[in-house]
Amino acid sequence: MTTPSRTGPDTEALPNPANSEASATDSDAPAAANPDPPVIGSALPTSGHAPTVTDSEAPATDNRPRLLLTVLLAALFMAALDVFIVNVAAPTIGSELHSSGADLQLVIAGYAITYSVLLITGARLGDRLGHGRVHLAGLALFTAASLACGLARASTDLIVFRLVQGAGSALMIPQVLSLIQRTFTGEARARALGAYSAVLAVGAAAGQIAGGVLVSADLLGTGWRPVFLVNVPVGAVLLVLGRRVLPLGAAAAKERARPLDLPGLVLLGAAVSLLTVPLVLGQEEDWPAWSWLSLAGAVVLFALFCGYESRLARRGGAPLIAPRVLRHPGIGLAVLRILAVMSVNAGFLFALTLHVQGGLGYSALRAGLSFAPTAAFFGAVSLTWRKWPVVWQRALAPAGFTLTAVSIAVVGLALHDGGDGGAALYAGYAGLGVGLALAFSPTLTGALATVRPQDAADASGLLATVTQLGQLLGVASFGTLFLNRLESLGALRSYTSAEAFSVCAWALAGTAVVGAVSGLVLRRR
Repeated sequence: MTTPSRTGPDTEALPNPANSEASATDSDAPAAANPDPPVIGSALPTSGHAPTVTDSEAPATDNRPRLLLTVLLAALFMAALDVFIVNVAAPTIGSELHSSGADLQLVIAGYAITYSVLLITGARLGDRLGHGRVHLAGLALFTAASLACGLARASTDLIVFRLVQGAGSALMIPQVLSLIQRTFTGEARARALGAYSAVLAVGAAAGQIAGGVLVSADLLGTGWRPVFLVNVPVGAVLLVLGRRVLPLGAAAAKERARPLDLPGLVLLGAAVSLLTVPLVLGQEEDWPAWSWLSLAGAVVLFALFCGYESRLARRGGAPLIAPRVLRHPGIGLAVLRILAVMSVNAGFLFALTLHVQGGLGYSALRAGLSFAPTAAFFGAVSLTWRKWPVVWQRALAPAGFTLTAVSIAVVGLALHDGGDGGAALYAGYAGLGVGLALAFSPTLTGALATVRPQDAADASGLLATVTQLGQLLGVASFGTLFLNRLESLGALRSYTSAEAFSVCAWALAGTAVVGAVSGLVLRRR
């Protein structure tokens, strides 16, 4: 596929992987971001620097690149799997731990809170301390938190350990792409990046199925716990192998020179917390005064964060989110679209999982297999859309949002009477996978293709953070809408759950339409 020669606010340039490599050869500039976009719900690492002979990490990995890639991709697969495997297990967790709807929202969203807030800082720690070291530290934390989640005895414990698990991913995942870029060049790097995208696509589909299999198997009477405990032996093996094949040397001096933005991190973390907690707990507590004060405080802290980041950039510092990246043509549109598509995806999966398992009585296995078409079609489209005719490219994202809205409406109508939906339901699932992929993948790739090489890492980190925040907002807002409607209808029955889901589905479809229309308006401007 040829790459459009003109880039700007009216054109989404879609990169050729070979051209992306060419832009990453300057040792003083971050490499271009991954040309193969990740699957929905996955982690999007920030880019690192291109490999050069002066890079202190390169010599340690050149003799074992295949094993290194296997270790990195296995860790990536484990993290991608964890997002979806927990979603399928949520109703069983709620039943065994007597969790409220808000508790389940925090079990799902808690991972995204720490992940989104710490992601860019995790990437910078890799630059400062060495990517191999930080990757292993994150892997160890993720594995330990998975064990703690699997042994949790109360909802509060599980929520706390999920927060820790998200912090481990924020340290571990950003180093994967950086180490791939330092280890491989030319065609070898292209193949490694292709494997990277394939792992994410397979991880999403496998998570749906694996979650259903593990929960339904009820191994030794452990119920939902194996969805977390399965990470422990895998993580232990990867830690042993990682110490042998990953570069454990210190980072280059010029990379250590980029400071951490700790005040920005504190402001962002506080703002996200003040936004999330009332969205999740407000409905359950009947929206007390503190919930509204918290939401107002979130707005104030977001404003303070933006002001601080701007002042830091003017002083020549290294802000968590560089204002010049936000002003770059195409980035603002990408932020809006990614927030919308990730919110719709996460909110849909959360509400639908509670409906089909709680209202329709599906087993965890049946629920996981039901959602598999969405993940499978998302992965297939994400890996192939760049081979489609170039004349289609500009219309892909708006078409994706439109198809997403239509598909959610089809699912809502198929389930509105309390039945199992029949063939129309699975057509809606498949269409949703295609729509989400078209709304997300071209948006991400087009935005990163227009960014200057020296801003590639910051732009990739920004969009990765937005990806996680979108999931967080989706679970918090649409999950609350579903639970609030269900509570107002009284006892849980198939028809009351179906009505609650239908209300949520129309709100989700409306959000997808807003994403399409707003994107077109911003593009014209």
